[in-house]
Amino acid sequence: MAGPSTFFPPVGFVSWLTGLGALIFCWRIKSARFWILGSILMMILLGVISMVFEWPRNEIMFIEGSSVHSIPFLEQTAREFLFINWFRVALNTIGAVLVFIGFLKFSQHSWLSEKK
Repeated sequence: MAGPSTFFPPVGFVSWLTGLGALIFCWRIKSARFWILGSILMMILLGVISMVFEWPRNEIMFIEGSSVHSIPFLEQTAREFLFINWFRVALNTIGAVLVFIGFLKFSQHSWLSEKK
């Protein structure tokens, strides 16, 4: 059966790999390097948070469900999931800003190099 557990882990891993590729590609430009590295570290942190906090709650809510847990427990689990998810949204936003700045720095460096 296909679901989030079959989609997001591989997509997250591919994101890590493409981030690593971007870092390797931009490594020689110091002004961009650390911004992109910060974004990759943010992605890794998001993956760890997902594995440690979100995946167990997904299993409780969607696999075990009310046949194993009481409704109040499932409601508490859903509240915890939402709280952690908003934290992940904030971290994703920070990561997006970091990589955007990194690629701007890379672009500026490339553009200035062409002008010389």
